[in-house]
Amino acid sequence: MSFVVPAFAVVPVTVSSQFLAQQPGNGDNGGQGEDFGKSSPVGFLILILFLIAVALLVRSMTKHLKKLPESFDEPAASLEAPAEEKAGEEKPAEPVEKAEKPVAKSD
Repeated sequence: MSFVVPAFAVVPVTVSSQFLAQQPGNGDNGGQGEDFGKSSPVGFLILILFLIAVALLVRSMTKHLKKLPESFDEPAASLEAPAEEKAGEEKPAEPVEKAEKPVAKSD
């Protein structure tokens, strides 16, 4: 989609865009002095500290994710049956106990 300017507005639009695009003439240079774009050692130190913090957070998150179970779904009763019942021996029905939640270890 293109922007079409009416014929009567072409001159004011061009003049205003040239005026707005000019650099200030009072010697300020828009805040772009000789130190513009240069970083200080303090900024570099902060950047290094942020990178170290991110690395430690990723490491910690990886440890916590490894402790999670494969699935949060409760296992089916047929999967918890002992191997003897699978072999064909019949036993009286026993209540199936819920699996205990893993206890998180404190570091």
